[in-house]
Amino acid sequence: MLHRMALRVLPSLALAVTEESVRKRKRWVMFVPGLVAFAIYRLAKQILPLSDSVTLLVVSGLVSAATAAWAYRMGRQASFVQTWREDGVRRVLWLIGWIGFAYGVQLSLMVLALLKILANYDFLQHPDGPAMMAIIIACTSVARDAFEIGHVRLLQRQGEPVVTFPDGAGFRDAVMAQTGQMARWALLPSIACATVAVALGTVHDLAATGLAQLVLVTVCAGSLAVWAYLSGEQRPGGWHGMSGAAGWMELFRYWWWPGLAFAATYYLSWAGLIFFVVHADVSGSVVRGGIAGAVAAMMAAYCYYLGHRRHVENQLKQIVPPSLLRCPFVMGILSKQSAFGRGGPPPAAMAAVTSPTIVAGKHS
Repeated sequence: MLHRMALRVLPSLALAVTEESVRKRKRWVMFVPGLVAFAIYRLAKQILPLSDSVTLLVVSGLVSAATAAWAYRMGRQASFVQTWREDGVRRVLWLIGWIGFAYGVQLSLMVLALLKILANYDFLQHPDGPAMMAIIIACTSVARDAFEIGHVRLLQRQGEPVVTFPDGAGFRDAVMAQTGQMARWALLPSIACATVAVALGTVHDLAATGLAQLVLVTVCAGSLAVWAYLSGEQRPGGWHGMSGAAGWMELFRYWWWPGLAFAATYYLSWAGLIFFVVHADVSGSVVRGGIAGAVAAMMAAYCYYLGHRRHVENQLKQIVPPSLLRCPFVMGILSKQSAFGRGGPPPAAMAAVTSPTIVAGKHS
């Protein structure tokens, strides 16, 4: 769900996909696949054993994959042929396979686990309601995100400055460029959160239940994610750099969303995998520690990366004029050379950006 966090945490992306005209189109793009998904569920229920969790997840993934392709096209405002030709095979397959199928399966697991843990509405005992909700909610969420990614791609094709495209390429570059730093931010919160989850569950049986672990891991991993984000953002003074009520309110909003919200989402996705695919319980110490460690590692690593991308965007706004950022050549230099360099764009990139040749080309 890194793409989802990027679309809301990074200001340039958030402003682009929350304009009123975009939101109106997005509502229709979400509404139509929801109706289609309901019809597909009613049809599939007659010919497929949707009471089997694996079958349900495959159907949900396939519906979400088709939805992602259509919604991306609607946001992109281009035909499938044009999209395939201009965006390339790799990006199209990433969209269909990751944003569509994999993300849809993850969301379905989250819905099933949420109903089981919070509402005691177990899919294995009452399959119809949870199955329908798992398919429809996953489909509409995928439609929303694919549409927003398509809109960002449209702006990029039109020459708008997109410093961080909401896919996994930037994160992979970050891991390759700063392997040690990223590993530390993934490992240390993982160990801390897993230790707390296992220890408290050992002290009292109630703390080992799914609901207690959901609350515990959400608070622990979500709070560590805020720390990682502030470190990546390189905010002067860290926690103490939050000056005034506005600064602390911003910190609280980030702690609430995406910190707590996505920590809970990841926990529910892992719990859904354990409940409905592995058919095991989450109360065991090994499972508790594994889920807590995985959630904390993903949240800390992702949020550190997003904090740094926020820092890069802030640096670019201060150093490079917005009009110059619209030049595709300049954007290519900045996106490649400052993928994960600390302290903003490297001198070589800035020298190329501010060279007389490029500046003259801008005014020609």
